[in-house]
Formats: sequence, structure tokens, C-alpha cells
Amino acid sequence: MFAVKVFIFSPIQENTYVLYNKEKNCAIIDPGCYYDNEREALASFIEANGLTPQLLLNTHCHLDHVFGNRWVAEKYGLKVHLHEKEKPVLDYAPASGLMWNLPFDNYRGDLVYLRENDMVKLGEDELEVFFTPGHSPGSIIFYCEKQQFVIGGDVLFRTSIGRTDLPGGDFDTLINSIRTKLFVLPDEVTVYPGHGEPTTIGFEKKNNPFLS
Repeated sequence: MFAVKVFIFSPIQENTYVLYNKEKNCAIIDPGCYYDNEREALASFIEANGLTPQLLLNTHCHLDHVFGNRWVAEKYGLKVHLHEKEKPVLDYAPASGLMWNLPFDNYRGDLVYLRENDMVKLGEDELEVFFTPGHSPGSIIFYCEKQQFVIGGDVLFRTSIGRTDLPGGDFDTLINSIRTKLFVLPDEVTVYPGHGEPTTIGFEKKNNPFLS
């Protein structure tokens, strides 16, 4: 069984997730820690709970979701897992950071590419990868069927959706991703988004103005 811990990091208020299980293994998803005190908060939580980081996952690679990639990778000896269509987005992230006046050192190590229907395993627990482009060209989400939750990146928010005006974004593609990959899940599935509060599939079907 996964436990889910969220941190809100950087001036962009991005949600970084730590998923951990009873074996004390954990996955770090979209590390957005920008400042030293944010990195310290993440490391302190991991140490205080006796966790061993095993996976570094990116739902997508806009700057606010990858600020901490290099630090996490170097500290815990991990490789970034992402969809191959996100590599150009990852490569562009430092330039985007300069435009936002948020310079940072980008991850430069080996990449592990994830594809639709891949299973990401942490001991006996697992997450299924769904390819959900639209917000960015290689956006993916991680679905835990056993516990009925999704780590959704910036695909779907509470009564909103990810923006599509950034390079590689496309509104119709995003709407199709939500309808064909998320809205086919049970209504009770919890969505943990890249920003803001969690929601559920059922709530968004009834209340999301972009999908009515």
C-alpha cells in the first residue's frame, strides 16, 4: 500500500509527491524543490521516515516540475524516468527558467523512457503509466488501480485543466486525453494534481467547466 505525501515547492507552488510503502521504499515524483530549505524539507521527511528512494519520476518536464531533478538524482543515485517526447521539454527547461528569473541546474544524466501501459513497480506496489499529451507533448500520469488514485501532473485540476498555450501544448489533444484516459476511470478515483488540491474523477465529470 502506498502512502502519499505532498510538498508545495517554489514560487510556482508546484506539488511534489513522495509515494512510499511498508517496505520503506519510495518514489519521488516531479521534484519541484527550488530553494535550499525546500530540498532540506524533502530530505528530512525521507530521513525521518527511514525511506529509501528508488524511483525519480516526471509526469512532464516544465521547469517547475524538474527544478529538483538534478539534486534528487545526485543525492539518491537515481535516474529520471519520463516519456521520450518530454526530452526536448526537459532540455529547454533552463532557458524557460531564465525567462521566469528562476535559473537552475538541469539534470544531465541518463534517462529512462516510460511508455503507455508500462508498470512502474515499488516492491509489491505498482503504478500504471498512461500517455496523456496536450498540456505538453509527452505528459504521462501514474495510476494506482489497487488504491484508486492518480498522480496526474498538469493534465486535470479541480474544476480546471492544464494550460495549452506553452510550446507543444494543444487544447483538443488535452481534452481527448482527459476523456479517454481519465474519465473512463471509476468516479471515486482521487486525482492528485501538479498544482492545487486533490479532486476526484466523479467531481470533475459533474463540475469541470472545460469538460461539460
